[in-house]
Amino acid sequence: MRPLQPSSVLLAGFLSAACLSPAVAAAKSTLFEGGTIISFDDDSQTIKVLRDHSLLVTGDRIAAIFDTPSNATNVSIPADAERVPATGKIISPGFVDTHRHGWQTAYKTLGSNTTLGEYFSRYGEFTQAATVFTPDDVYYGQLAGVYEALNAGVTSILEHAHATFSNDTARAYLNASLDSGVRMWWCYAFHTLDNGFSVPQQMANFRDLLADERLQASTTVLPGIAYDAFATGSADEVAAIVDLATSENISAITTHYLGGPWFNANSPAKLNDLALLNGTTPIVFSHASYLTPEDAALLRTHNHYISTTPESEMHYGHGHESTDLAADQAALGVDTHFTFSSDILTQARLWLQSTRLKWFVQRLHEWSIPATSPMSASQAFLLATRAGGLALRRPDIGVLSPGAVADIVLFDGTAPNMLGWWDPVAAVILHANVGDVKDVMVGGEWRKRDGELVLKQDRSVVEENFLKSAKRIQRVWLETPAPLLEGEYQAGVRYERTHMVDVVRGNGTGY
Repeated sequence: MRPLQPSSVLLAGFLSAACLSPAVAAAKSTLFEGGTIISFDDDSQTIKVLRDHSLLVTGDRIAAIFDTPSNATNVSIPADAERVPATGKIISPGFVDTHRHGWQTAYKTLGSNTTLGEYFSRYGEFTQAATVFTPDDVYYGQLAGVYEALNAGVTSILEHAHATFSNDTARAYLNASLDSGVRMWWCYAFHTLDNGFSVPQQMANFRDLLADERLQASTTVLPGIAYDAFATGSADEVAAIVDLATSENISAITTHYLGGPWFNANSPAKLNDLALLNGTTPIVFSHASYLTPEDAALLRTHNHYISTTPESEMHYGHGHESTDLAADQAALGVDTHFTFSSDILTQARLWLQSTRLKWFVQRLHEWSIPATSPMSASQAFLLATRAGGLALRRPDIGVLSPGAVADIVLFDGTAPNMLGWWDPVAAVILHANVGDVKDVMVGGEWRKRDGELVLKQDRSVVEENFLKSAKRIQRVWLETPAPLLEGEYQAGVRYERTHMVDVVRGNGTGY
């Protein structure tokens, strides 16, 4: 990707070459006129705010960014370009979610007070879900979940796809992802299930899906691998996964890495022992709750990333005590969107303020008054956008600059909660909400327009089928007793009750 150029020469490079190409010249064009653009300058590695600028999309790429009053006459705008007035609007890159499990949408609100220990035995992949969820359940749950993301301006998702319970659920999962209109790295999860669908069968299924004509033709959905047993699986199984990851044309590898008392140590150090870190495929370590200095050094050496999911790590209790120390190799994710917010904007805000608090408190404990703020709104914005693209080794994603993909979000800067802003980055990170997301574009195609989703499917039909599915699934879970968490979680690690906070006087009202 070319560095951002001064306004007067933004047409050099991509646009000049593209305009000479008949195929590109004939492509659909959209012109965003006269907005405030949150761009990025590769030379200085900083956000660059461009006021009263316009942005031209041709095909699936950003063709030009130019100063509207000064250079509008120097830009070749196709006569049939759709013109989008952007005065008073903030034009942002689409947000990148680097960790998600979209199939779980039907659980919405069931896990509002759940812990991670309970999640493992009640809502995760190794539960009755493997026998209760049908292919249609997975299909409509994934679609409904992606719609929620698109509505919030999330244009790219790294999906840890662990509803791979059978050949049919896996195919339904992939089909929903292809039908959704989002940009997705769809990482097939390999796992030992109790329903008889073995890892070798999953590998055969994965190879069949790789040959799927729709997947091969897609420019927005790319296949990858999710695997959580690098540290606990048999030597033969781990070797088979490593061979699969290195022999097939995949776009990403992702794994849950917790560590500490959780024992889920799919760490950078472990994958380095398996010679996976020095490959060309990006690896994303989700959560990295107990990241070590060695892990952080390996991430930097081999240019791999962690996905920190702030709301998840606070909601479930697995924490993120040290992940801010590797913020230069970090991006943001949502995780289980059925339990809390589904938008990256909220994750960026929570991460910003929790990080600020952590380092403020350190000074206060020393009886000092903080003289600086530990983290800026701009850093949070970059985590939500550009860092996600870098985590997937796609510097053309999560930025607005000529040649980058046209994944674009328009915020209504005239909304009551944003009115009067000067700094567009602060307006988005600290004042905006999902309702302010008025327009969303993925690869030059509308996915939200004037506040309404623009979908490939009939939304009412999808929602009707999803609600039927969710009602049935929720009944099963509501009738299933919650697990009793007591005794040992694993050898040497016990379940223990936390202090309970109650806002009502008396003996306690609980949940």
